Amino acid sequence: MSIPLKLIVGLGNPGPKYAKTRHNAGVWFLQRVASEYGASFREERRFHGAAASISTSIGDIRLLLPSTYMNESGKAVGAIAHFFRIEPQSILICHDEIDLAVGVIKYKLGGGLAGHNGLRDVTRSFAGSQDYARLRIGVGKPEGKDAVIGHVLTKTSRDDRKLIDLCLEEAMRFLPDAMRGEWETAMNGLNGFRAT
Repeated sequence: MSIPLKLIVGLGNPGPKYAKTRHNAGVWFLQRVASEYGASFREERRFHGAAASISTSIGDIRLLLPSTYMNESGKAVGAIAHFFRIEPQSILICHDEIDLAVGVIKYKLGGGLAGHNGLRDVTRSFAGSQDYARLRIGVGKPEGKDAVIGHVLTKTSRDDRKLIDLCLEEAMRFLPDAMRGEWETAMNGLNGFRAT
């Protein structure tokens, strides 16, 4: 049974210092969604972030950019989901993914967290449920575990950002499928795509 989306969240860190860093790839995608659908974000203190709503063929879908830091993302996601009684199965979380190379992007339905602190906190806010969908945006993995934090908190090169933007554009093509809960179509559509 297809479960339509009711909420899309772009994970990242707040403020201009982090705006162009790899950890904010999810924010970049959600900003693109808002622009495509003519929506503008407004700060909502009760949701610990900036929220918007878009009109689609399946009804209104809420958008959220948490103003919390990445490792406290669940505070914002949990607040809006609980307020509007949105189940995890109706939520898409967009985030950076070091286990995917730059130029690769994938939709994913549920599953593990791959050590992502933002996803870990979102899962905690849902009492351990990992049933929400994800848009995994490849930002590449540095050599050595100790280099990961520095990698995601630094800006992309101009060439890498171009590749990531091409990925976001491709993900937008299959977003209507994801919105309708047609995950096989959305996932297969992006499967094998590589920006060059």
